[in-house]
Amino acid sequence: MPSAKLIEKRKEFEAKQLKLHTVLEEAGSELDMAKVKSLDGDSKAKVDSIRKMNKELEDIGKEVDGLAELDSISGFDLAREHAVKGAEREPPQPKGKKGEDREEKSIGQMFTESPEFKAYRPGTRQSAPVTLDIPLKTHMTTAAGWAPQSLRTGKVVEFATRPIQIIDLIPSGRTSDAAVVYMEETGFTNTAAEHVEDTGAMVEATLALTQRSVTVQEIGVWLPVTRQQLEDVEGVTAYIDNRLSFMLRQRLDSQIIVGTGLTCFLAGLLTNAGRQTFVLAGDQLDAIYDAARRVRVTGRANPNAVIVHPNDWQPIRLKRSDDGLYILGNPNEPLSRIWGLQVVESDAITEGSTLVGDYASQCQLFEKRGIVLEVTDSHASLFINNVDCVKATVRVAMVNYRPSAFCEISGM
Repeated sequence: MPSAKLIEKRKEFEAKQLKLHTVLEEAGSELDMAKVKSLDGDSKAKVDSIRKMNKELEDIGKEVDGLAELDSISGFDLAREHAVKGAEREPPQPKGKKGEDREEKSIGQMFTESPEFKAYRPGTRQSAPVTLDIPLKTHMTTAAGWAPQSLRTGKVVEFATRPIQIIDLIPSGRTSDAAVVYMEETGFTNTAAEHVEDTGAMVEATLALTQRSVTVQEIGVWLPVTRQQLEDVEGVTAYIDNRLSFMLRQRLDSQIIVGTGLTCFLAGLLTNAGRQTFVLAGDQLDAIYDAARRVRVTGRANPNAVIVHPNDWQPIRLKRSDDGLYILGNPNEPLSRIWGLQVVESDAITEGSTLVGDYASQCQLFEKRGIVLEVTDSHASLFINNVDCVKATVRVAMVNYRPSAFCEISGM
């Protein structure tokens, strides 16, 4: 059960959402501030008021998320962090004949300290030739001597790929079984009513429960690496472990949203048949609010976040009033919330689709075991070729407790 403080904040949150929605409805699709009657002042003052209202929603939304997090199961981190530390060696210092430190002078230093150089006067030819007591040999060049040494910095520039963003939004748990089994209340008839003492008969209520089961699925990846590479290159093992772990988490990050649920795939939030959905028919801001309303009214849940593709978020963030003012704040103002909902920009979601929902309590990611890394040479001809196979796997289950607690807007 949510705490009293959480319930109170949610009511305040919804009231401010409704107030802001009323203002934007008055402005219309053209965002004409002259049509707004519920706010005082000129266009600039009204836009400032809208920004202030959105900022208040953002602050309250963060409070709601924090309180909801205290009521939920603490999260888990699928990935293990690897740190590679290198040791720097100091070059030995030259010693004298008796092991004492002595200063080595370069030829250039000897030249500038010579009496002949000190007697030299620029623009004249009166100085004597410089004489250095150095035995002359054949000139040493890079062709006859050492080539210039170039040392790697140790920095590895990772391939440009999609970051992990969705996993941290989903509550997590653990299971020791091959499936996550839970009970869903599929029948609820509330007949609670007032009755007259001694003569008024109370009406019987009904409850019905249905057992649900979600199978744990495995995600895996492997990489062939030569034995010499593993043995001779410092830090390569940690690098491989880190990248394979990232590959698993990146795949899981996308499956949470778009997994088909067929055969061995996770059931994603965007492909669940029970989710609510509608096609954009007007303003994007209004559509996001409408989706949140549907989650509350039909899904009987509390929406806390919206996942949107970066290409779909751009026109929303850049909306301006009829006199050119940015509705959601100036470009130098960070914006991570809309209608008080946390905004997650991710290209894991299909472009053109936006998903609003109660990610805090109506879905959960269960881990049977964390990421397991194994190394073997017992595959095909790896053994005779001196190649090792590094394999990474993880077993998880994605549970969508109430599909109607999520609403997809298509055509964004």
